[in-house]
Amino acid sequence: MKQKIAIPVSNGMLDAHFGHCRAFAIFEIENKQVANETIIDAPPHEPGLLPKFLADKGVTDIIAGGMGQRAIQLFKHAGVNVFVGAPEMDAKFLIDGFINQNINFTANYCDH
Repeated sequence: MKQKIAIPVSNGMLDAHFGHCRAFAIFEIENKQVANETIIDAPPHEPGLLPKFLADKGVTDIIAGGMGQRAIQLFKHAGVNVFVGAPEMDAKFLIDGFINQNINFTANYCDH
């Protein structure tokens, strides 16, 4: 199964402020291995823009620290799976933990 996973990043680390991040690490996963990694700049902050922006880039999954309910619903509507409550760590370690299913996600929803 192929996946394209986006993680909001700042200096290679998970950026806890999803909607205001400056960049995304995009990992293409094939056969439970990273096949490609790219960094893309995030567009200027605008409520509701990121779900369409990332879905249009073929992203299938989002890993985030926190995210508001509206954004989660917009991602789901766009066919993108959302995993929130990720620990703040290096994005490469985070993606490895996600692939190997040894990262714990907690419900961590933003309220702003």
